[in-house]
Amino acid sequence: MTVAFAPAPLFTGSDWDFSLINRIYETVEPIALQEMKLNIYPNQIEIISAEQMLDAYSSIGMPLFYKHWSFGKQFVTNEMLYRKGLRGLAYELVINSDPCINYLMQENSATMQTLVIAHAAFGHNHFFKNNYVFKQWTDAEGILDYLEFAKRYIAQCEERYGQLAVERVLDAAHALMNQGVHRYPRIRPRDMKAEAEREAERQAYRDRIYDDLWRTVPVGAKAASVPRDERRAALGLPQENILYFLEKTGPRLDSWQREILRIVRLIAQYFYPQRQTKAMNEGCATYTHYRIMTILHDRGWITDGAFMEFIQSHTNVVYQPTFDSGHFGGFNPYSLGFGIMSDIERICMDPTPEDRDWFGDIAGSRDPVEVLKDIWANYRDESFVSQFLSPHLIRQWRLFQLLDRESESELRVEAIHDERGYRRIRRALAREYDIARQEPDIQVVDVDLAGDRTLMLEHAVTDGVVLDASDAAMVLQSLANLWGYEVALSEVDAESRKELKNHRCQPQPGWIG
Repeated sequence: MTVAFAPAPLFTGSDWDFSLINRIYETVEPIALQEMKLNIYPNQIEIISAEQMLDAYSSIGMPLFYKHWSFGKQFVTNEMLYRKGLRGLAYELVINSDPCINYLMQENSATMQTLVIAHAAFGHNHFFKNNYVFKQWTDAEGILDYLEFAKRYIAQCEERYGQLAVERVLDAAHALMNQGVHRYPRIRPRDMKAEAEREAERQAYRDRIYDDLWRTVPVGAKAASVPRDERRAALGLPQENILYFLEKTGPRLDSWQREILRIVRLIAQYFYPQRQTKAMNEGCATYTHYRIMTILHDRGWITDGAFMEFIQSHTNVVYQPTFDSGHFGGFNPYSLGFGIMSDIERICMDPTPEDRDWFGDIAGSRDPVEVLKDIWANYRDESFVSQFLSPHLIRQWRLFQLLDRESESELRVEAIHDERGYRRIRRALAREYDIARQEPDIQVVDVDLAGDRTLMLEHAVTDGVVLDASDAAMVLQSLANLWGYEVALSEVDAESRKELKNHRCQPQPGWIG
């Protein structure tokens, strides 16, 4: 491998043009691909204005998306805050697609364009392509085609059935979006392009399973009682993916309404890996840009002034307020991910006896990038923290664990800096990134086919945390509207199985029709 040192810096000021962007990319690329041996999708780099970035914010960062009033509301809110100087904008946005689309802000300086190319086009790109969660759940090659289909299909529905009717279905589906994912892999990643092509076939067959199920239920009369186990087996219960259940078995939904539910849940599934890997994804990108920018400076491709500009921006990105600073709002994912990954580099290069006891497999390996690439591929936030947060970092960050019980009048320090405390602190922090603890475990458990067709759900309550009553009422209203009959939600303690709370909701008259 030939290491190229610069005959002159790539730039000396803050101005840039497209030819400079091209030279920056061609300089960064061999460092990322040949020296770090990153594995990426082909890159597509686009320059966008502040207004275009605000527009991308409103449609959750996607280059193609269907229309919905909430996106316009989000745009107006972000624009107002930005114009008043109360909120800044991201330097870049990157799309998990093949090719990988990288949006660079037009207002960035030449130094910042170099940083975000290293950060997004190589750091995020490598993580998207190689992490196992994204491999299980996303189809990077087909997502753009599917979004184009979704945008076109919903526009056609608005023309045929009216904007209000389509908007109501989208509102209800968006309310259930977090309960519209399969949390455990069951099949290979969905081919999004083929999914769009199969829509015509689904229209023709009109969901045969749905027809067979509800044709046997008399209208205005009670059906013969079916044994509970048989009924649940026929309906595929329990079912964690509520949107999927509604799409397949909702008794009063038309085929176009089912297709909209399918669109929303497939998009929710696409974003599901990102909710599980925020610290790792941003840590990977931040570690990558830090290493590349340092190499560029060491070899003379960027000036001391440009490197100081980069260091200032990087320091702001990884800044972590302390718990007593007044600015603490949880752990900064950039800081957490980059901090642990930098510590892994230290363990690989210069381990202490303590590091060898805790991390014998990687301590002293002398190849931190290969170790990190293996970690980037095979972990998510929860397992990453539980495996690689070191005692050294716990002491450096001064982490400790507090126990706050409702039944006790005082806080208790549960874990300090000793052998048992390190493990407790690491385990407690990892639980904060467990997707199963972040979101309520709500499942469809039964349907009263022999009675009034009530849809029955159950929330498995952990640590005594029940649903907020007002939020539960609004989401249940959306669910009842889509189901077309009463919905009952029981909140049950996950361990004792004692019922803690019960919610019931009737559909709004005339909502479906």
